[in-house]
Parts: sequence; C-alpha cells; structure tokens
Amino acid sequence: MTARGVSTGGETEDLDVEEALALVKADHGHRPDDDPHRPQAHGPFPGDATGRGPAEGHHSGHGPGHGPSGGGPAHSEDAHHRATPWPQARERAERAARAVPAPGAGTRRAPVSLPLDAALGLVLAEPLAALTDLPSFDASAMDGWAVAGPGPWDVRDEGALAGRARPEPLTDGEAVRIATGARIPQDTTAVLRSEHGRIDDKGRLHPAREVGHGQDIRPRGQECRGGEHLLPAGALVTPAVLGLAAAAGYDTLTVVPRPRVDVLVLGDELLAEGLPQDGRIRDALGPMLPPWLRALGAEVTTVRRIGDDANALHRAVSRSEADLIVTTGGTAAGPVDHVHPMLRRFGAELLVDGVKVRPGHPMLLARTRKDQHLVGLPGNPLAAVSGLLTLAEPLLRTLAARSAPEPYALPLQSTVPGHPYDTRLVPVVLRGDHAVPLRYNGPAMLRGVAASDALAVVPPGGARAGQEAELLDLPWAAAGIGVCFT
Repeated sequence: MTARGVSTGGETEDLDVEEALALVKADHGHRPDDDPHRPQAHGPFPGDATGRGPAEGHHSGHGPGHGPSGGGPAHSEDAHHRATPWPQARERAERAARAVPAPGAGTRRAPVSLPLDAALGLVLAEPLAALTDLPSFDASAMDGWAVAGPGPWDVRDEGALAGRARPEPLTDGEAVRIATGARIPQDTTAVLRSEHGRIDDKGRLHPAREVGHGQDIRPRGQECRGGEHLLPAGALVTPAVLGLAAAAGYDTLTVVPRPRVDVLVLGDELLAEGLPQDGRIRDALGPMLPPWLRALGAEVTTVRRIGDDANALHRAVSRSEADLIVTTGGTAAGPVDHVHPMLRRFGAELLVDGVKVRPGHPMLLARTRKDQHLVGLPGNPLAAVSGLLTLAEPLLRTLAARSAPEPYALPLQSTVPGHPYDTRLVPVVLRGDHAVPLRYNGPAMLRGVAASDALAVVPPGGARAGQEAELLDLPWAAAGIGVCFT
C-alpha cells in the first residue's frame, strides 16, 4: 500500500522517518489535529505572552548524531498542537520587529549617514531630494555643433568641451563644435549631430537634414528640479541609486543601519575542521549562516562556538548587544538542549515555540529584551535553513526597513509528497516556467539546497505535478553573489 501523496518512484527516502510514518498514519485516517479527544495545551511558558507551553521534544536540534535519524525523542502531539502554522510564524516575526521601540525611545539604532560607497544594499531612511537641477545647465545631448539661426553656419575655431567654462554666446549664422554633456552657448538654436552635418571647402557647415528648434539639447532641470523628491524613504540603495544620488549632488546618504546579529553555534559533537570522526561531525552551520545572514541584510558581529554548556550560553546571551541572536541546535527537550531553560532563566518572552513546517519545526523566536530577539534554529542543516527563512528573514527584513518581496508561484514539474498537517519547504531549480523539485531534501542534507534556486512552499498533503507552489527565492540566485553579500 502506498501512503497518500507518496510516489512509488523512490522519493520516500527524502523524508525523515517520522514524516514517512506520519504519512502512513494519515492514509489510515489518523490526523492528530482532527482528534477531538486529544488533550489541549494549557498554561503559559514563563515569560510567554502567547500562552503556549515548552517546545516540542521531537528533535534534539543538534544534528544527525542525536537520536534516530537525527530526530531525538518521539514527536509530541501536544507540542505539535502548540506549534505555530508556517504563514503565521512569518507574520509573527515581522510583528516582533515592528514592535521594537523607535530610536527616540533609546533602543532601535537611529539612521546613520554613510559615504555613497558604504550605503549599497541599505535602505534610505529619508527621501532622496535633488540638491540641484538635473542637468544643472543646458547641455548637449550629442557630439556635433551648437548652431544659431538657420544654416549654413560659419564655424568658430574653438570648440565647447564638457567640463569647460561657459562658452561665448552665438550669433545667428554661427556654429561651434560641441561635445556630449558640454554647456550649450547662450542663444543656441539646436545641436546638429556630427553625422548630420558637412563642412564645405570654405569652412561653412551645412545640415544634411532639417534642424528643429531645441534639437538634441538637454534643458536645465529636464530630469528634476532642485528640492524635488527623487526616491521615497524605504527605497533600497542599488548601484543605480548611488549613481542618481551622486548626480543629484550627494556625498553621503542617510540610511537604516544593518541589524546586528550574533551567531552562537551549539553542540559538543561539532568539529571546526577536518573529516568527521569518532562520532563527531563537521559544523556546517558556522560557515553557512554568517554569509547567509549578510545576504539577508544583517551585519554579523560575532560567530561563537559554545558547545553544550548551559552557563556559557546564558553568559553569551546576557552579554550580547546585537539586535538578533541566532542559536543553532538545542531547541527541543533533550538532555543537552539548553535553549529553552536558558530563555526561562533569562525571563524571555517566547513568541514562537515550534512551527508546523518540515524540516525545521523545533525552531523558536523569543524576545530577550525590548530591543533584542533570539531565533533558535534546529541543528540539522536544512532544518536550520528552514528556520532562517521562516523566522530570521522576516524579522531582519523588517528591522532593516526593507520591503517584502512580491510573492510568486510556479507550477511544479513533478509531484512532491506532503506532510499530513505541516508545510514542507523543498529545494527546487527553476527551468523555464516550471519549478523542478530536487532530491536530497532531508533535514540533515544540504546537497539539494546547494544546487537550488529557491524553496518551494508545499502545503500539507503535498502538491501534484503542474500545481502552482509559492517560491522563496535564495538571495544569490536572483541577485548574484557579488550583490547580495555586500
């Protein structure tokens, strides 16, 4: 018998053990969310305004070495009931960032003035208003001759070059050689392009076609007038914006500073170099998360390996001055999962405690101070990516005042098995007008996402071939490494 939504074409190995079992149970009509007799969760987690209890105990959150299939203790239905649906988790992360007090309250960092070359990738904190007319004088749009009155014209010996002082006025029947961008002499009728004029053996200029009044002249203020708003606050500073700002007279820009992030890598089983050995595995998240966070607009201020040390974790969080702390692993309820106990000890407000998404559902979001948050990522690498895009991305984007990307969807080229009650995030490559799901999408695997352009959002129950799925772009897939890692 084949579980509902599971292909017999060898795709089931891409699910973890619990997901496969859950699919089989679903095929027999058992869905925990539909069970009216299942106990309901009551009682607040200390400091948790949502009234949800402790995190589910499904994954240790450290990585493949903890529990069967990297899973840890068995899944708790109560914990799953407390988990937040994936769309609401992202909305909650955005709201958390919007609730950070404004600069006047002495918390969120105030806008900063940066040189143009340091503002790339940031967001304008105030409108960009032109400091001068553009162009600031009547200028030639072409190489050729500035002419006055009807032709033919006598040509002056000297020419008008860009960057030179104001040229002498022209009189009717007179022309002067002119370069693109040069100031137009007073009383000029038009600019005659080089290819549209000829000079006879007496040195007189003749037009090859009719010359219209004002032809190929860029009048002062054609693009904008001084004081005119060119871009609103909130506009992303792109290379083109830098060019516009420079043209409009700016040396610096007032921008929203990057949110500061401290990354704390947990787990005694992690090696910083060399081959996995003696039951220990390489740390994949330490190298991966900082550049990914920078691609999301953050300034990574600290990357620290702590291991499974509850006191060291508490000290690191207590001393952090970052806007966001990102931890890896330790988000469930195993013997060395210290994140929840640390948050209780810290008096943190737990905003999201588990998300109905695979991989990555033991992720969490907490408010540690009025101006600081903590995102706890699972330790399995692809599960951590899921947590990064679910909780960290909306929070950082909002703190940096960036606009949310426009949602879009593409049809899936093949069927994607689903979880019966959780969203799945599946790596895909984009081929024409289709998204092609990739294998190697288990929680501990990075092979799929390393080759992908985006993650497809697969609803509970799965998606059939040809069905449209929402896509989460990976920053470098659209912008290129050199742009998104500035």
